[in-house]
Amino acid sequence: MEQNKKFELLAPAGSPEALNAAVGEGADAVYLGLKNFNARLRGTNFAYSQFEAALNALHKIKRKLYLTLNTVWTEREADRMYQLLGYLSKTSVDGIIVQDFGTLNFLRRYFKQLTVHASTQMNCASSRACNILSTHGVSRVVLARELTLEEIREIRNHTNIELEVFVHGALCVSASGLCLFSSYLGGKSANRGMCTQACRRKYSSVNDESKYYFSPLDLQLIEKLPELALAGVRSFKIEGRMKSADYTGITVAAYRLVLDAIEEERPVFEALKKAQTMLKSDFARQKSCFFIDEKSNVSFLNAGEDGGSGIKIGVISRISGKKALIKNAAQIPETGDTLRIHKSDDSMRSAYKINFIENKDDGSFWCNIPESGFTEGDVIYLMQSKKNSKRYAPVLPKLPDSYKKQPGHESAPEVQFKFYGKPEFAEGFFVSAANIEDLYVIQSIRPSMVILSLDCANAKKLCNNKNILPFKPKEIMLNFVPFYNEDADSEFTNYIPRLFEMGYKTYFINNIAQFSIFKNIKAHLIAGEYLYSFNRAAVEFLSGFNIEGIRTPLENSRQNAERCFEKHLRQKIFITVYSSPQLFRIQANLRSVYNFNSFYDSKGEHFYLTHSGGETLVTPMEPFSILDKIPFLQKAGFKRFIIDFTPRALSKKTYKEVLRSAINYSAIPGASRFNWKNGFYEQS
Repeated sequence: MEQNKKFELLAPAGSPEALNAAVGEGADAVYLGLKNFNARLRGTNFAYSQFEAALNALHKIKRKLYLTLNTVWTEREADRMYQLLGYLSKTSVDGIIVQDFGTLNFLRRYFKQLTVHASTQMNCASSRACNILSTHGVSRVVLARELTLEEIREIRNHTNIELEVFVHGALCVSASGLCLFSSYLGGKSANRGMCTQACRRKYSSVNDESKYYFSPLDLQLIEKLPELALAGVRSFKIEGRMKSADYTGITVAAYRLVLDAIEEERPVFEALKKAQTMLKSDFARQKSCFFIDEKSNVSFLNAGEDGGSGIKIGVISRISGKKALIKNAAQIPETGDTLRIHKSDDSMRSAYKINFIENKDDGSFWCNIPESGFTEGDVIYLMQSKKNSKRYAPVLPKLPDSYKKQPGHESAPEVQFKFYGKPEFAEGFFVSAANIEDLYVIQSIRPSMVILSLDCANAKKLCNNKNILPFKPKEIMLNFVPFYNEDADSEFTNYIPRLFEMGYKTYFINNIAQFSIFKNIKAHLIAGEYLYSFNRAAVEFLSGFNIEGIRTPLENSRQNAERCFEKHLRQKIFITVYSSPQLFRIQANLRSVYNFNSFYDSKGEHFYLTHSGGETLVTPMEPFSILDKIPFLQKAGFKRFIIDFTPRALSKKTYKEVLRSAINYSAIPGASRFNWKNGFYEQS
């Protein structure tokens, strides 16, 4: 099936029409999702018959198809996932893009014939991550988007695995796979493909200025293709399974021009100039190179724009029934075009097609609008132009129903795992803090053990510390930060042996790369909350790294935690009972552009900004707390509970109040339950 090309242009196929456009404009491969277990569940996606028809049609013209299974799944969905993988093993799909370690576990154990790609949701930002996944059957890694060109070069120099990089499309403000914002606000988790794009909403700062502070521009790296090719990138990926066929066609055509010039070793200047002109009409947001040139770049945010895609036409100046008048229009649309109205207060957006338009001599026009909810001052955007729409030959046959395969009804194999060694840590409360200085506050009411955030700054301070700390190293557990790139790896490779020799023996691992640092160090390792152990198959996979316990993810529910662990294993499980959830982690310090440390949404819910080194964290003002549920957890067999005060500095007053509530099992007024009771939002 290989086309003897050095590089692959990989396009989104969010619908049959987008599939037609991708193929028609020369994509080497497409990626698409079925109706479940993919990161764009709100999109159209494909039925099984359409998927098989597309697969056969693409193979006939020597193109490839990758299927996205890039979400996490809960224990009660194990049979469905296993059945789906069994179905896929009977097809000739070219690759499965995965996030969940349970999916990877099933694939490497029972369906070895399927090719596996690690999704960007796995947050792979280092050669260590690439290499450790390679040893577990992964053939390609979709690198985290928060990398510089130099970091990509470094990764290529230290791994042989295929590298795929996003080069165009929407960006997430949070680091890949580490966003909990949408999940926290309503259970619709990005890790479940249900992201509501809460980051793109309007927020107000403490000075009452309302802006789109966390809505990023779109990525465009077409001018960086020659350098990325030289850096060793194999596949160039366009984002956009929620976008129109027009968008797919325009972007694929533009990137095809430049990649062909590179492939044929021709000068790229003319192709690049033409491609950049084409991309001006992709109906997307303003463009950014994100971090590709420098990590400290913050120009990927434009707080003045609402973050919606499309070309801004103007503002509604008058409404009459179901018609709106737009004056001083930047562009006059036509019947059949697709528009979007965005309410000025950010409370509603609606896309629709124009079926009526009346142009005025002064450059204004009347057009139809949706029936209710809109008023003067709301903004109109052009989403798709009918005259620019291009018709492509259909890829799917007219009767794809001739493909009759479906997933079976078999049960997933029973999963067996055990944790390594005997517990070297006590039962009870474990208090987690962000800063070494917080240890002096925590000593006022001493917990079973202390958990200290382990970033490069804290690692350096601990190694160089000459003062006597209020806790001995054996009483301190170190909790790795989840974003782990080449720079962090070079520092931790130096720090970890020194810390271990100093007596720091226990570590929470939050990125798959971090396991391999301990290859020759006999430390006590615990799988952290960001390794997403939502199912027993994922736990079994992680247990292969000789972990001595699991910290359940913050998005988890009590029911799912109990399903994952038999009662005799629950004593090795760490449950977070109090925290300020880190809703998203921005790999840039926003202190230089935003002079506030808190903000609030249209419902009055407040959030904090915390700046730490080169990172900005967003947390809710009201904490997550299930302190009053501890007796029920103890009765169920859970013995270790984490009270997490990261990422902000800890005050004595707050610490004592929370510890008193923990000791008395009392509720925290106003605290959130997150997903603890209801679990993830379930798509019907």
